[in-house]
Amino acid sequence: MATYRDEGVVLGTVKLGEADRIITLLTKRHGKIRAVAKGVRRTKSKFGARLEPFMRADVLVAQGRSLDRIAQAASIATYADPICADYDSYANGAVILETMDKLVSTEHESATEQYGLLIAALASLAQGRHQAHVISASYVMRALALAGWLPRLDACVVCGAREDIDFFSVPAGGVMCVNDRTPEARRVSAPCRGLIAALVAGDWSVLDAIGDVEEVGLRQCDRIVEEWGEYYLERPIRSLRLLDS
Repeated sequence: MATYRDEGVVLGTVKLGEADRIITLLTKRHGKIRAVAKGVRRTKSKFGARLEPFMRADVLVAQGRSLDRIAQAASIATYADPICADYDSYANGAVILETMDKLVSTEHESATEQYGLLIAALASLAQGRHQAHVISASYVMRALALAGWLPRLDACVVCGAREDIDFFSVPAGGVMCVNDRTPEARRVSAPCRGLIAALVAGDWSVLDAIGDVEEVGLRQCDRIVEEWGEYYLERPIRSLRLLDS
């Protein structure tokens, strides 16, 4: 039976039978994979907590006809411990994992850049480098931008005008001027546009001062992140909705 070794982050797990689980991972070289971990739910499992969501592990995988099988797993980074110990970090971490799981739909297709972005976001969340909800919002926008859905924020998506670009349309892909705005476009403030640009760029000099932004701009920014993710993933990010409830 052919085997391969890779490192990956556990995105989710599903129970299988009495003691097994199907583990979904995003790996560094093999992209998204789904593999069975035999006996992982038993108390004396050799895998233990190495294959829980948020864990980054080195895995040896045996290829199968329908599902691969994880033969070995060794921890690389235990992001799960600090993330799961704090509710805010856990809730925003769930947004990150769900976004990645939905974004990469094809299995065994290399997604090296997405993998790098994922581990950077989880490491930042685990170490408490920035506000948890800002980390997840930036991750959503950066992951989608990396996949090709980059919002245009410096000029009207219709005419290219750089003045009076006071509206934002998710379906149109960015800001619009007052003359070309479509019915669904919503008016956005300059601080909101600045925040969206900082989220996409990962500009933490701006994002760490987010408390200085007016409340209206923050609410607008949150709505745009949620709608942007839902529109381009073609399904809601349910974990993101829970943060708003």
